[in-house]
Amino acid sequence: MADTPEETPFTSGFVALVGRPSVGKSTLLNACMGDKVAITSPVAQTTRRRLRAVVNLPNSQLVIVDTPGLHKPKDALGKELNRVALSEVGDVDAVAMLIDATKPVGRGDQWVANHVEASPAPYKLLVITKADAAKPGQVDAQLEAARKLAHFDDEIVLSAQEGFNVDAFIRMVSEHLPEGPQWFPDDMDIDATPEELVAEFVREKVLLHMRDEIPHSVGVLCDDIEWSKGDHASVTATVFVERESQKGMVIGKGGRMIKRIGTEARPDIQRLLGAGSVYLDLQVSVQPQWRRDANVIRRLGYQAED
Repeated sequence: MADTPEETPFTSGFVALVGRPSVGKSTLLNACMGDKVAITSPVAQTTRRRLRAVVNLPNSQLVIVDTPGLHKPKDALGKELNRVALSEVGDVDAVAMLIDATKPVGRGDQWVANHVEASPAPYKLLVITKADAAKPGQVDAQLEAARKLAHFDDEIVLSAQEGFNVDAFIRMVSEHLPEGPQWFPDDMDIDATPEELVAEFVREKVLLHMRDEIPHSVGVLCDDIEWSKGDHASVTATVFVERESQKGMVIGKGGRMIKRIGTEARPDIQRLLGAGSVYLDLQVSVQPQWRRDANVIRRLGYQAED
């Protein structure tokens, strides 16, 4: 009697992307998904929400957790963002520490690496990002310096921008996931609500146009999404700043800046909602020192889960 072939076990688990601000965590997440689900910008602290994205493979489900960049906090918001990131490091199956190939390894990286080293995650991966932007010799130097920060089970060099080694990253992590259930249904790609993503797409455009003026003072809340006439969506959102002068800059002369922000955010929102058309109404509100107010931070959704 012929032997019955053994079924390939199903594996599933979570990998947290951690690192200093602007190392490319959200860009890698988007590359793994093959679509834009996380906002990106050159501004530090672009990521403020923990975002989970689901990658389904034939016999595996990988849940990638994007976290805020770990940094020295200057206010309540900064402390909360660190808490969001560190809370994920202790509750995942794998941790991927990202280091920018173009920036010197420093004390900030060592601080992150100490938390990675202390994580109970059974698999720890060193990821050197932005290989496409590195000069000859930089990647080798970064690998040599990063190996001294902590013990890593594996290492990989990639460019999320160019798609180089992104599939290899997914494969490496998936091969080290435990046997387990499928945590999310096949048709689920991210765990954020439409309102949360709308707010993030608007904030991204503010950061891209005003990164030298008010990036860390900006928060965005999607107030409402209404549907009418089949596939037409009306969206209202509020941009929060801390001072009247900042409100003036966001609105711009004759309303030109806020109009530009809305025009550029609308296609992302339309794609997100699957709408035939989108009307986007943006308001700007002054909330003095909101980054020091736990209630406002909670209202904007930037707090860690309890």
